[in-house]
Amino acid sequence: MVSLTAPYVSGFLAFREVPFLLELVQQLREKEPDLMPQVLLVDGNGVLHHRGFGVACHLGVLTDLPCIGVAKKLLQVDGLENDALHKEKIRLLQTGGDSFPLLGGSGTVLGMPTGVPLPSLSQALKSHDRSTRPLYVSVGHKMSLEAAVRLTCCCCKFRIPEPVRQADICSREHIRKALGHPGPPAPRSLKAQRPKACPRGDSGESAGSAPGPHRQADRTTSRGRCSAAQLQLRQR
Repeated sequence: MVSLTAPYVSGFLAFREVPFLLELVQQLREKEPDLMPQVLLVDGNGVLHHRGFGVACHLGVLTDLPCIGVAKKLLQVDGLENDALHKEKIRLLQTGGDSFPLLGGSGTVLGMPTGVPLPSLSQALKSHDRSTRPLYVSVGHKMSLEAAVRLTCCCCKFRIPEPVRQADICSREHIRKALGHPGPPAPRSLKAQRPKACPRGDSGESAGSAPGPHRQADRTTSRGRCSAAQLQLRQR
């Protein structure tokens, strides 16, 4: 876990986050060179950027590794707008892997929004397969746009590519443990159910079942208390 000291400035995210990412890549290169990745997927933009040089470009140049920018929202630069025309193009992304180029006002193709393949295992997941929220893929470093889109699609088990998704899951879990926060709530089926209130004279066992030894002891104690109370009333 690191502490960010640089202030957040729109368009300069790389100067805030890349130094820590670069340090991790260098540590991996020194300690486990056999595990060095062939390509990096970054939760951010590459050439789809105000200055044409986003966090994926910055990290790629400093590490000299192929790098892809994968953003969840459209960065509206060079005339790109999330307007009715853009939304209509998104609506036409019918199948996982469908895509269309992001053509800026300067005539440059800045990136490619792509609908990623999703498993049709339940209705909740099928809703994503209709590409209501595409990913925005852009070149970072040493990578063509076509290859970047294909690699991103191949890494997608759900909407977000697994390298990015798993990094997010693991980092959140690490922070949770470091701060001592409780884990996620247990599924409803695993939660201990609160015992129902028993009618008078009923110990809570289901019909036809024999009471356990502790239940039998409770019954005996209760009966003894009732007998003692009745005896006191009779004596009065």
